[in-house]
Amino acid sequence: MTDSSPLRILLADDDPDDRELFTEAAASHHVAVESVANGVYLMEVLLQAELLPDFILLDLNMPEKGGKECLQEIRQHSRFNNIPVIIYSTSSSKKDIEDTFAMGANLYITKPNSFTELKKTIGNIVRLDWTDQQSARELFVYSI
Repeated sequence: MTDSSPLRILLADDDPDDRELFTEAAASHHVAVESVANGVYLMEVLLQAELLPDFILLDLNMPEKGGKECLQEIRQHSRFNNIPVIIYSTSSSKKDIEDTFAMGANLYITKPNSFTELKKTIGNIVRLDWTDQQSARELFVYSI
């Protein structure tokens, strides 16, 4: 990837307003976002992609195929091993956090409450050092 190439995020979220806000916030960081409405579409896009995304953001509670199912499938494909998977959900359930960490997610983010916080969150995501693909447990849950 060259310096002029924007980072690419693939976002799976069933809420169209959340997808639109995320895309708008990401643009301020020169991040290109492709979004899908559920896990079925996410897996179709990933499996057919010639150029893989730099990050995958997964909402947990989606119709047809949820985020945990997608995470499990993603981690079973060696082609996707180097893509950080970030859980991006309204859930702050300890069980969801523990489950997704054990399943190989790299970061857990509870959806921010404001557009300003969302922009800050995206900026922090793109600046993180992703060389260690599986985050240390104490760094797994992101907070502003």
